[in-house]
Amino acid sequence: MAISVFDLFKIGIGPSSSHTVGPMRAAASFVANLRQQGLLTQTGRVEVRLYGSLSATGVGHATDRACLLGLMGEWPDRIDPHSIEPRIQQLQDSGVLMLDGSQPIPFDCQHDLLLLDESLPYHPNAMTLEASGAGGLLLQQTYYSVGGGFIVEASEIGATDTAAGQVSLPYDFDSAEQLLALCKQHKLRVSQLMMANELAWREEAEVRRGLLQLWAAMRECVDNGLRNEGILPGGLKVKRRAAKLHRSLLELGKPNVIGSTLSAMEWVNLFALAVNEENAAGGRMVTAPTNGAAGIIPAVLHYFMKFQPEASDDNVVDFLLSAAAVGILCKKNASISGAEVGCQGEVGSACSMAAAGLAEVLGATPEQLENAAEIALEHNLGLTCDPVGGLVQVPCIERNAIAAVKAINAVQMALRGDGEHFISLDRVIRTMRDTGADMHENYKETSRGGLAVSYVEC
Repeated sequence: MAISVFDLFKIGIGPSSSHTVGPMRAAASFVANLRQQGLLTQTGRVEVRLYGSLSATGVGHATDRACLLGLMGEWPDRIDPHSIEPRIQQLQDSGVLMLDGSQPIPFDCQHDLLLLDESLPYHPNAMTLEASGAGGLLLQQTYYSVGGGFIVEASEIGATDTAAGQVSLPYDFDSAEQLLALCKQHKLRVSQLMMANELAWREEAEVRRGLLQLWAAMRECVDNGLRNEGILPGGLKVKRRAAKLHRSLLELGKPNVIGSTLSAMEWVNLFALAVNEENAAGGRMVTAPTNGAAGIIPAVLHYFMKFQPEASDDNVVDFLLSAAAVGILCKKNASISGAEVGCQGEVGSACSMAAAGLAEVLGATPEQLENAAEIALEHNLGLTCDPVGGLVQVPCIERNAIAAVKAINAVQMALRGDGEHFISLDRVIRTMRDTGADMHENYKETSRGGLAVSYVEC
């Protein structure tokens, strides 16, 4: 299946791509199907059933709210985050949900939105929606939120005739080995090959415009994170730190991107913290490739753009295209879903993608880029997803900062070599997949193991 850079990077809201963005898209798609089939005005009741990881951490990840907003006809890339709280409150006070924003139906969150202690076979993130009217069941659909905001409807499982899958790419690749061979054969950099593939969907000007819009959304997210202070929602009383850290760093001089001084690393920490605090607060952001790992790529790209002389929009385009190449490999051959393979699939993939992007804009050969991505992912293998309280806060926020620095270090090591190394990126991705399969479900976004159960409220 062909995957575009715009499949991996999407504008949405926090705190989770698989638990917030995906379920909202699924619910909105369900409502759109009702409307298209002429069933909207016949609908008198809707029931939502959440399974597996969506149920286990649904409230902490705002899955319940995301479903309600999707039923109201909202989409994660369009909704105003500031409108969410009053609309949810209005629903709770009135007991009436405006289906698709126009059809009032009674809705009781306790009885119509069910968090079930069971799983469906295809993926841990599953949800079923049912609409019924006076004559009984009108429509039932099951969706899987498979990571990064991607959703799959149950009837689509195994299908290969989707529009995306039918796109013919000039340089299609399913492995890093194939990617390197294509770059060598056609004398292309990774970003050039990725741009050529993107032209199968849209004109180059549109690709560039779309990537720069993503970069603008990333910058806005960082800026918001640097301004906002206080306590993050959810009950853990986690303090936002980015604004205070920003004030202290403004007193320091600007290091060079190649120098990687300790003060430079603090700026990287700052950018990652700012993004993930905004994510935890339900703000606007970009899945990169997921929300739980959304701070890593923006932090590393901000680092380059802020401290590298003569950095330009061209660098942004090349960075994101090259990062997407590695993200495509991770998604095709393993997973970017914490509920499926643990946090190695989210933070590990994002760290590897960020390393690839930075390597590209620092002039790495395709072989050095693959080496940087391999180093970054290798040293995230086995990383569990164990959010305390089911919230994307502890250890998620700091974990993004650590991984962003790790990505930069991976690039520095790779640039000192010639691209030859012992373990290939393909082997590391397969190992991530196999490690995820072996990992106990308690450590895959269920908050039933690891740090999630080590926290005792006094």
